[in-house]
Amino acid sequence: MSFSERKGDIFLADDLEVIAHGVNCRGLFGAGFALEVAKRYRWAKDEYVHAAEHRQLKPGAVVMATSDFIDEPAIAHLCTQDRPGPDAKLRWVAESVARLLDDLSYNAGNPRIGMPRIGCGIGGLEWVNVRMILEVLGNEYDGELVVFSL
Repeated sequence: MSFSERKGDIFLADDLEVIAHGVNCRGLFGAGFALEVAKRYRWAKDEYVHAAEHRQLKPGAVVMATSDFIDEPAIAHLCTQDRPGPDAKLRWVAESVARLLDDLSYNAGNPRIGMPRIGCGIGGLEWVNVRMILEVLGNEYDGELVVFSL
């Protein structure tokens, strides 16, 4: 349905049902946007660590974490990097976002998803390249994909 960009703090948005962000596949969750997720949604970090301990993290995969509280968004951990640092790949961004959108279309009624500029901070990718992927995928999604920047 739509891809859009919004300036502002994603954590202050009250219209998101899912917050998605990029992670590495090594179970390390201590820097960048992931660190902010860990501080605000401990249960989401625990789900990610559990997936890492059980070797469920592969580049291009998605790990969903949901809260017991109705007012908190689900958190989608997108495996956009194999290792910590500037290791994100465009194909892993595309695979993980496509999987997320397919899963949410099939199982969750196309909720509104917010995400930062995934892969472009610590991951090392250029926003112009990631944006092209997200715009194509977002415009094929029957919900709304919103990318936040400060």
